[in-house]
Amino acid sequence: MTIKELYLDALKNEATALVYCIYYLLMEKKISLHDPIGKLDLKQVDNDKVAKLVEENVLGIEKIGIYSLQMHEDRFVYIFAKSEQEAIAHYIKTYQISPLNCTEHSLDMEMIRGKKVITFRELKKEYDQFPVVVGYYEM
Repeated sequence: MTIKELYLDALKNEATALVYCIYYLLMEKKISLHDPIGKLDLKQVDNDKVAKLVEENVLGIEKIGIYSLQMHEDRFVYIFAKSEQEAIAHYIKTYQISPLNCTEHSLDMEMIRGKKVITFRELKKEYDQFPVVVGYYEM
């Protein structure tokens, strides 16, 4: 596996810290995209500089999470959003009431859709604008 393949996998799997570490090492010319991953040495990373890159979001990576918001005692709505606050605001805008609670879930959580099992990470690829309501769950 090459650095490029690892970098693309990290982007796909939203491993932001690894993406920025590789980006930093590429900028410093300590590695190239064609190098084998064995050449990747994270001890060469200046954590302060990488933290600044992340804070400035120079790569434009936006974390989108999945949140369940309780509508009633036994009904929940799922919303993709950047944060819990954004999910709640979208809920209030959509339903004109406050949710009973809001909980973030793992994007790797599986659910059944039709006859197929799908993760929220896979489902997220079907959307290009956020926040967005993606489904409901009733107990």
